Amino acid sequence: MEMHPRVLDYTHSDLDGVIPDEAELTTGFRIVPGSSYGFFTDTTVCIGCKACEVACKEWNNLPADHLGLTGDSYDNTGALSANTWRHVNFIESAVRTDLEQPFQSGWLMMSDVCKHCHNAPCLEACPTGALFRTEFDTVVVQQDICNGCGYCVPACPFGVVDVSTLDGKAHKCTLCYDRLKGGLEPACAKACPTDSIQFGEISELHLRAHQRVTELQEAGVASAYLYGMPDGPGATGGLEHLNAFFLLTARPEVYNLPTAPTRPANRVVPSLAAGLAAVAGLALAAVAIFSRAQ
Repeated sequence: MEMHPRVLDYTHSDLDGVIPDEAELTTGFRIVPGSSYGFFTDTTVCIGCKACEVACKEWNNLPADHLGLTGDSYDNTGALSANTWRHVNFIESAVRTDLEQPFQSGWLMMSDVCKHCHNAPCLEACPTGALFRTEFDTVVVQQDICNGCGYCVPACPFGVVDVSTLDGKAHKCTLCYDRLKGGLEPACAKACPTDSIQFGEISELHLRAHQRVTELQEAGVASAYLYGMPDGPGATGGLEHLNAFFLLTARPEVYNLPTAPTRPANRVVPSLAAGLAAVAGLALAAVAIFSRAQ
């Protein structure tokens, strides 16, 4: 196997294996089954470096998407897909004027990912049990059970889940389930140089996020708010809360996020009732017409 020459500078390792509970050293959280983990993404410190995208593809051995220029800013991957589980949005928010503060960027950037919803619509729609909730309160697809029906794709209100053209199975972010089982921080969060992506236990991340919003608002960023927190934007329609939530400074749709996502399951009963009412109405109309004909 061909190796980079720099590898020869470090031919010996002092470690005889993986560091136990490595995530505790890098994030301050020890990963324990039965607890709820996720991501807090602070978009105000995202620099669009795409380190998260690269780390995700490298760890999960995902093929490249769109080998070429899209013509849409610096965004080459375009969107989340079966092969891209982290996607950095580049949004040109404003043209600079003399009224802008010095060095103030006119760009909004956000690393998007599966939200690992508390009430996950994709999980509810799966007929084979391929989608399951892990011991870390994350949602994962088991490709060996997935039959490629694609029911999870329209069920997701965030457009995250995608069926691969390579194997015909559904794919999305696993929140590095394999790394969590080994006590390791997810690859994207570990690679983020600005801590825009923060991994940890959900209740602690909520406290950290509220504190960050307070700091920004006191600093004059009145537009800062949280998307995906309980009883807030992004956690509507029975989702309750998102295990991957965001700090935003513009409307959700600016970041290609729905303002008020909902669970399709919430529409089953009203739709069924409407259908039954329509059938009953047609039956009554048929009876009336038949009676007149006689």
